Amino acid sequence: MASKTGDDGTSSPPEGAGTGGVATVLCMNWGAKYSPEYVNRLYGMVARQLWQPVRFLCLTDNPDGIRADVACHPIPDLPLPSGLGSWRKLAAFSPKVAGLLGETAIFLDLDLVIVGALEPFFEQSGEFLIIRDWRRPLTRAGNASVFRFSPQRSTDLFDQYCRDAEHITRKFRTVGEYLTRYMADFGALGFWSNGWCASFKQDCIPGWPWRLWQTPTVPEGSRILVFHGEPKPPQALAGGICERGQYCAAPWIAEHWRE
Repeated sequence: MASKTGDDGTSSPPEGAGTGGVATVLCMNWGAKYSPEYVNRLYGMVARQLWQPVRFLCLTDNPDGIRADVACHPIPDLPLPSGLGSWRKLAAFSPKVAGLLGETAIFLDLDLVIVGALEPFFEQSGEFLIIRDWRRPLTRAGNASVFRFSPQRSTDLFDQYCRDAEHITRKFRTVGEYLTRYMADFGALGFWSNGWCASFKQDCIPGWPWRLWQTPTVPEGSRILVFHGEPKPPQALAGGICERGQYCAAPWIAEHWRE
């Protein structure tokens, strides 16, 4: 039975659905790219779209401005070649973090917009689940904007990267590629159900020439919109130009992207 959404955008469980235990969600914020408001808005979206209590953690170098509901912890050290800051999310696999996360955790990028219930992301079977890269759907390459992992059983990945960071970052184009290869080698790789995670610029913006006058839309069945590259949510709200060309404003983003 489908879930119901109230006037405030809060998701409620289907009739007869169990509430389960505490859901563990992890995000990261470092440097000046994203303000604390991104963390706070992500927390608000998660809380509205889960039927069970949330354990929400943020690994950050500056907890100022982050709401009290979010547990903030320092980002564990790891070797990062110059210009590869996105690889910092491998700190999620550090043994220093594993004890904080429980048995299973979901990692979410800060620039996501959550538009549907998140319970299925905790219910889908599999040890490690990640987005299949939209640009290479016939490969096993992943996009690491949303992934679920078992913290206590994944610390070897962190140790491997720290031992051979230069070689790994030369061999793999993105951190998502490295994660999928590593997990595939151990028989733990799985991908989210098709359509749950949509690319805003590829799946929401209409094709040419319709995007010049048609508003971007949420694909049917999507639960999370991923803003990889440009635009980010504030730009998408206003409309503008991205690598796909000009596109119209998407004012409906404000209904979801809020604290």
